[in-house]
Amino acid sequence: MVYIIFILIGFLSAFVGSIAGLGGGVIFVPSILLLAQFFPEFFDWVSPQALVGMSLLVMIFTGLSSTYTYLKYKRVDLKSGSIFLLASVPGSLFGVWLNRYVEGDSFQLYFGLLMLFITVMFFLRKKEATKPLIQTQRGVKRTFEIKDKTFTYSYPITLALLIAFVVGLCSGLFGIGGGSLMVPTMILLFGFPPQIAAPTSMFMIFISSSVSSIAHISLGHIIWEYVIFFIPGSWIGGIVGAKVSQRMKGNTIEWILRILIVLIGIRLIWKGLAGM
Repeated sequence: MVYIIFILIGFLSAFVGSIAGLGGGVIFVPSILLLAQFFPEFFDWVSPQALVGMSLLVMIFTGLSSTYTYLKYKRVDLKSGSIFLLASVPGSLFGVWLNRYVEGDSFQLYFGLLMLFITVMFFLRKKEATKPLIQTQRGVKRTFEIKDKTFTYSYPITLALLIAFVVGLCSGLFGIGGGSLMVPTMILLFGFPPQIAAPTSMFMIFISSSVSSIAHISLGHIIWEYVIFFIPGSWIGGIVGAKVSQRMKGNTIEWILRILIVLIGIRLIWKGLAGM
């Protein structure tokens, strides 16, 4: 029964994460943490190191399946994603190193606070990036056409790399993939259209999660007899989520996700404080 739950968690994390460009870690990690609280006999293997390492490994398959599907729709900004990866990959490796020194109760507290911050980013996120907060004539300029509509946006390279490094650090430290922070940043600050921001985020998650997972594997954080059950659901969920996102705006799912993130974040903060 517990293995069926693993498959379902993998599917739901990837499905929701692919639609919103989150990567799924923001669903995967708190789901396992909560299940470990209610069913400790089945989740006695849970630790910050194992959980983050497994989350990032699972997100490789979420990112790969989603990116493959989005590429067919020509929604991925490969140039911008590659530029951001120049900073997010080193950031994620630094986060993996920091994760080694985080204990269980502290991890729940910090992760809960991060989830509340992610919720704020979601509320700030706009439907259309017509007036980005940062407008520049220098830096990288990009143009995309989606359904006969042309989108133009630009961003300063230095600031973009700095933000990408911080997002990568959070990804490697908490196993969230970074999309929950990167997508709102691309939309709000740089004027990316949401139709491009989420797919580009999934491309970045695929690459950065691959690198971070190698680091976690080398440190012995992966529990293979469990993680193999998350992967099939994650692969299918990534494909289905990417296809569904082309047919819906995802507003309903994102609102449900906001509420869940707030509730789960508060609970994790409470448990983290109670255990310290």
